[in-house]
Amino acid sequence: MNVLGISALYHDSAAAVVSDGVVVAAAQEERFTRRKHDPSFPTNAIDWCLHHAGVAYDGLDAVVYYDKPLSTFSRILRSYAAAGTKGLRSVNAAVSEWVNRKLWTPYEIEKGLRNLGYDVPEPILFADHHTSHAAAAFFPSPFDRAAVLTVDGVGEWATSSIGCGTGRRLELLEEIRFPNSLGLLYSAFTYHAGFKVNSGEYKLMGLAPYGRPRFADAIREHLLDVTPEGSFTLDMRYFDFLAGTKMTSRRFDHLFGGPPRRPESAITQRECDLARSIQEVLEEVVLRMAAHVHDLTGERDLVMAGGVALNCVANSRLLAEGPFDRIWVQPAAGDAGSALGAALWAWHEVLEQPRVTDGRDGMQGALLGPSFDADEISAELDRQGRPHQRITEPDERAARIADLLVSGNVVGMFQGRMEFGPRALGNRSILADPRDPEMQRVLNVKIKQRESFRPFAPAVLAEHAHEWFELSQESPYMLFTAPVAASRRDDAEEVGEDASIFEQLAAIRSEIPAVTHVDGSARVQTVDSDRAPAFHRLISAFHDLTGCPVVVNTSFNVRGEPIVHTPEDAYRCFMTTEMDVLVLEDCILQRSEQPEWTGPMPELELD
Repeated sequence: MNVLGISALYHDSAAAVVSDGVVVAAAQEERFTRRKHDPSFPTNAIDWCLHHAGVAYDGLDAVVYYDKPLSTFSRILRSYAAAGTKGLRSVNAAVSEWVNRKLWTPYEIEKGLRNLGYDVPEPILFADHHTSHAAAAFFPSPFDRAAVLTVDGVGEWATSSIGCGTGRRLELLEEIRFPNSLGLLYSAFTYHAGFKVNSGEYKLMGLAPYGRPRFADAIREHLLDVTPEGSFTLDMRYFDFLAGTKMTSRRFDHLFGGPPRRPESAITQRECDLARSIQEVLEEVVLRMAAHVHDLTGERDLVMAGGVALNCVANSRLLAEGPFDRIWVQPAAGDAGSALGAALWAWHEVLEQPRVTDGRDGMQGALLGPSFDADEISAELDRQGRPHQRITEPDERAARIADLLVSGNVVGMFQGRMEFGPRALGNRSILADPRDPEMQRVLNVKIKQRESFRPFAPAVLAEHAHEWFELSQESPYMLFTAPVAASRRDDAEEVGEDASIFEQLAAIRSEIPAVTHVDGSARVQTVDSDRAPAFHRLISAFHDLTGCPVVVNTSFNVRGEPIVHTPEDAYRCFMTTEMDVLVLEDCILQRSEQPEWTGPMPELELD
């Protein structure tokens, strides 16, 4: 039995296929179209997922969409009405988009599948938005039962929900409703700091350790009123997102010392302090929400999804200070992962199929996307006149790549199945030596072509993680931060309160400075041989050479582009940056040996 889940038409469109209860394929449309956060109907992702799953043209048992469009349309109309005359500036365009497309979502799905040659089972199913998030969090988790917490911007009317999962049953018990939204509150500060909403939140989180929480009290006193249970209301006089034109109002500008930072302008201490302040407030609210769902359900374990669940700093504080023994976060916690959640909801709740847990999660390392044949890659490289060396023996290849890393090379790694979700986990990654104090700057400026303050993640052998990081549980999906172990870190040099970002960066002292953030933390990926055998083999070879079981791992893309999908995507990124080495399955390419690149250059995204 095959179930197709779809998320589309807002941002991060995706598709997923569950066959006989097993997640067999999931992919985001952006990887195929090369349009970051692509919201369009995921024709390419659906086509690949169904082909990979071996679904016959009449083999779909259910198709499920992750949201209820009519409910969302009702909320949008009421939001514009609440905004009054200000809403007139954008209401016509929004209503036109809905009337001409989004209200016809069932027909869009049916047309898209029939154009691909598939019969469409009736009826097409629609899950509530936060039900899709909750299902993505609970059903693939390793827990037979758990409390559930979902937090995002908004879906239909809900912005946060809490509930409980037991076996194949999922029950949502309470919700917070629009416009009171923790995700939109954080996005308002993302906007005010000069970053893009729905993509710049990572930047705000990375900026926070450079600041002081001097605006935190103003946020608590003026922007939101929080109950002990984590429910809250926003003072909408400070926001403008009801009108659909911008996130904040002039009253917000006055409270926080000026208008939003102009994109691409210099980042000042104010932006750092704003980031730190809202990060602390967000963490406090999440802790209260988690304590409430614990009191309500009595569960010892927690699962999380929704865009706010990608805030790994908040996750880590919840793990350290919250009431739960274990926390599992869906690696594709945003809307893309809701395609998977919708499919699993239909499988267990609608089709009433059983759920079996064995202590491991059901995400298969999040390696759920396309892969490419090594022989075909080598043949294409030969045809294009691109010199390469083939090393087919896995241990020999790992040793060779490790040696290249030790020699200071930046390596683009393209192997196996593509990751599902926003994190590269070793199959579509850029790798480097974390011991090099210059590597963080080199990667940001010369390779990723992004802001210099942004940190990089360490990928560490799971069996050695406790020796290098103060981490209380595994973190295979890079969704928790942890302090670098005290034995691996020297006290940072003292810098004054007025120290610049660059001065703070220069003060970092650690055995692995390229992955140590300014506050001594790191966003850790623990790598085990079950989920990621090839990546584990490579890091083990690096460990053998250096005594360090850690490598820098960042996503294989440049600023403004999705993570690479095909070997050609990888080669183009390799040749248009200052990367030194490219690994395409068992083919190793040296930059110095390649012909001059005459193809297109990347179009860098502006903030």
